[in-house]
Amino acid sequence: MPYPRLARSIVISILLALSGLGHAQSYPNRPIRWVVPFSAGSTSDVVARAIAPRLADLLGQPVSVDNRPGAGGVIGTDLVAKAPADGYTLLFAGNAPLAVNVTLQSKVPYDPVKDFVGITQLVAASYLLVVHPSLGVNNVAELVAAARARPGKLNYGSPGNGTGSHLTMELFKTAAGLDISHVPYKGSAPAITDLLAGQVQLMFEPVASVGPHVRAGKLKALAMSSARRIAAMPDMPTVAESGFPGFQSEAWIGVAVRSGTPQDIIVKLHDGLTKVLQAPDLREQFSKLGLELTTSSPEAFTAFIKAEIPKWAKVIRDSGAKVD
Repeated sequence: MPYPRLARSIVISILLALSGLGHAQSYPNRPIRWVVPFSAGSTSDVVARAIAPRLADLLGQPVSVDNRPGAGGVIGTDLVAKAPADGYTLLFAGNAPLAVNVTLQSKVPYDPVKDFVGITQLVAASYLLVVHPSLGVNNVAELVAAARARPGKLNYGSPGNGTGSHLTMELFKTAAGLDISHVPYKGSAPAITDLLAGQVQLMFEPVASVGPHVRAGKLKALAMSSARRIAAMPDMPTVAESGFPGFQSEAWIGVAVRSGTPQDIIVKLHDGLTKVLQAPDLREQFSKLGLELTTSSPEAFTAFIKAEIPKWAKVIRDSGAKVD
């Protein structure tokens, strides 16, 4: 190689190395914004506000939670998709805006695979399969037998079309080969009210929503939708354990950033978040909400998001789910 070209090559290599070192040494040198695409007071908001100050302490810069709700999480997610890829705008990533809405909604202004890189998963929330006591079933096998004996006669409620509760039941219907009618409501509260009154016979709902009614004997809990039993209800079997191996449905939450964010920044955010999640008091706080703390590598979380898209696309198409 001629000397001038070799010299230029060496200089460029040194500059690139110094650039990477500069990222690691200087990041972060100003406040970080953590965009939560859901409203204040939501489970996502509670999780973010519990983690943000701890992450700020580790990174040495403020981490502010910025609620940008709307369109099932699309508005806030799109904001991050259009932000600079510099690690100063984080996305509170969830399955609705990144895995479900791309099929459920007619047009989403971002590509969840091309526009984002995962940092780590934070928590997963399982759905609890509950039935009205009048149905007279005590486990999943008895529920399946009752539903098959009365095709089209049982009704299940959900907080609305395309919600996690709705799609989880549709996934279960397909796995078990059941004919159960869907009754969508505008939110969890009215759906649970009608379930308690026996107007609908069953639901999948988060533990935090229906757990108190189970403990009061007003609802019967049959199984969890997660792959494994959860700490909040260790004696409750999973649907997978109850005759449907491989069944899994969870509302997952993690952190993602814009594609193109320097790798050293991704590593620093990942290390900080995983360290924060090791706190025993945080695990206890989330467990009371029915949330399981979970972490993953950036590569694993990015791959997980990609795999969730076709999984839920099939459920949505098979069920005919549409946005209300």
